[in-house]
Amino acid sequence: MRKIAFTLLLIITLFNQMNAGNIFSQEFKTTHGAVPFDKIRTTDYEPAIMQAIKDHEAEVLAIANSTDAPTFENTILALEHSGKSLNRVLGVFYPMLSANADDSLIAISTRISPVISAHSNFVTLNENLWKRINVVYKNFDAAKYSHEDKRLLEKTYKSFVRSGAALEGEAKEKYRQLTIQLTELTLKFEQNCLKDKARYELWLKKEDLAGLPETAVEAAAEDAKQKGREGEYLITLYFPSYSPFMKYSSRRDLREKLYRMYNTQCTSGEYSNVEIIKQIANTRLAIANVLGFKTFADYQLQERMAKDTKHVYAMLDQLRKAYLPVQRADMQRLEKFASQLEGKPIKIMPWDYSYYSNKEKDANYNIDDELLRPYFELNNVIEGVFGLATKLYGLQFTENHNAQVFHPDVQAFDVTDRDGNFIGMLYTDFFPRSTKQSGAWMTDFREQHFDENGNDVRPLVSVTMNFTKPTETKPSLLTFYEVETFCHEFGHALHSLLSQCKHQSLSGTNVYRDFVELPSQFNENYMTESEFLDSFAKHYLTGEKIPQDLVDKIIASSQYGAAYACLRQLSFGYLDMAWYTLDKPFEGDPFKFEQEATKCVSMFDPVDGCIMSTQFGHIFSGGYASGYYSYKWAEVLDADAFSKFKEDGIFNQATARAFQECVLSKGSTDDPMELYVKFRGREPKIDALLKRDGIKK
Repeated sequence: MRKIAFTLLLIITLFNQMNAGNIFSQEFKTTHGAVPFDKIRTTDYEPAIMQAIKDHEAEVLAIANSTDAPTFENTILALEHSGKSLNRVLGVFYPMLSANADDSLIAISTRISPVISAHSNFVTLNENLWKRINVVYKNFDAAKYSHEDKRLLEKTYKSFVRSGAALEGEAKEKYRQLTIQLTELTLKFEQNCLKDKARYELWLKKEDLAGLPETAVEAAAEDAKQKGREGEYLITLYFPSYSPFMKYSSRRDLREKLYRMYNTQCTSGEYSNVEIIKQIANTRLAIANVLGFKTFADYQLQERMAKDTKHVYAMLDQLRKAYLPVQRADMQRLEKFASQLEGKPIKIMPWDYSYYSNKEKDANYNIDDELLRPYFELNNVIEGVFGLATKLYGLQFTENHNAQVFHPDVQAFDVTDRDGNFIGMLYTDFFPRSTKQSGAWMTDFREQHFDENGNDVRPLVSVTMNFTKPTETKPSLLTFYEVETFCHEFGHALHSLLSQCKHQSLSGTNVYRDFVELPSQFNENYMTESEFLDSFAKHYLTGEKIPQDLVDKIIASSQYGAAYACLRQLSFGYLDMAWYTLDKPFEGDPFKFEQEATKCVSMFDPVDGCIMSTQFGHIFSGGYASGYYSYKWAEVLDADAFSKFKEDGIFNQATARAFQECVLSKGSTDDPMELYVKFRGREPKIDALLKRDGIKK
């Protein structure tokens, strides 16, 4: 520990000399306090972070070593308001690390990762600070404070206990070292995923593209051109490239090749995560053990709606029993369809499902992504998705052309309420690039809160996707799934934008992991509502509104593949729980372990060498360890919540107001189940989900 402290002191001393004039050294002097991306240099981050750590530690020591009797104001509230400069710089640095990270930024993250972890421990393992928090907690007079103040005290107290504050001696030091180790491992895992995905390329000739739609062919040609190989075609593992190929290519051999490429990411070579996932699981187990828990899942679920592993497995098993028979019948039907189509027996393999299910869906409903793409031009989709928030909550979105952005693809919008009051800024970042992580997510550059002077500090929110890029001949035309993804991430954004909380650590999306997906998944329900689709879906060339027969087909086909989709999600949930219900260090074979963990919901024969775990960022480098079940948990919530809108009218103002006031604006100021019951009038039921998916008639 002395060596770490000395190293930290040395680094801070060196960077003090470099920090003069750093853009992060004071509040941003911009309209709305927006991030001045044009003035930020990559070299600004590291010295700013080091100085901010120094400043925050001084604040923490002042609180911890105060000779005044501990009170809510001088301890809990003072701690809540500390670390502003650190929040400011990390609030930009980490989003950039995911969305726009070059080698320099990645190198910085490697250097500062253990320093950030050590700083976190400096705060939570400070004995004097913990003693003061403990005194306030035990002597708190709830009658003198608001309900939200009480929630802040409870959250602060529990977070310190869960971060090792109550540990003593060797146990505390062991915890300190384990958390630093975990930070380094998760960062390495994430960097390996980013770098390994970028190196996988499938180069093809024109004759290899049989079955692909024109948009996919043009995109492959454009990707090849960007690599200086005009006249060739490039397929990558990024979703807008990978997904259309797996869905439309009639070349089964190439589908298999691409599938194996995708599912062997980070399994060998310099970017292998095989050993790292074992180390991450074992380190988390060790952390749980030192804190007095048998497994990491036991530790995590203590602060979740599910409460314990028993309730998680009960939900997973209940859904498995309901959906598995339907999926088996669906798969038998699909294999029969594929065999008739090919004129020979076909056993569906994982690289076949997307292709043949799309064929069957098209045959049954005469609808596929390429038929819908012309009606989902990106600018029209933006208008429609934003319009959803206008109809429900009275929000207006005005592009701010003066706001600085971090990449030419990014747009910034000022968001106002129905009375014209500013409620936040929204940044949109839609297209893939080599410096961006795959997938889609929402994040904050700044979270909503009230400052010490009672001013409502409004959030700066970003939604990031990896959508189909425009080509030389066509604008960005999205698939139905991409529009649905936009709705999802926009739901997270609304959760942050509509926040009305006093304390930052309780605001916006700072809620239980199995509650945070409710606002996002709730929004997806509108994708099968004709009133919503008709509001924005129009042909990008003719301006013709999406024909009603296409809308009817979207609705009619919405239950197709629901059982497959559910079991796929359940497989991720079971895999996550398998890794984090380990009660002994894992030294086995991750490949066999994964097959065993998911066999109860497996839909295909195992494929040698293929594995999900080595690229499963949600549970190894993200925040979903012991929490991937949350998507299905929240799906029960969102289906049940939307059933209320179906009863009252999907744009019913009173119902929308209740959802906003009881859920979207409240953050973590109440127990999530209490918030939900206030909105719905009862606890959620699974019936609405089963009915929506066609499992229950």
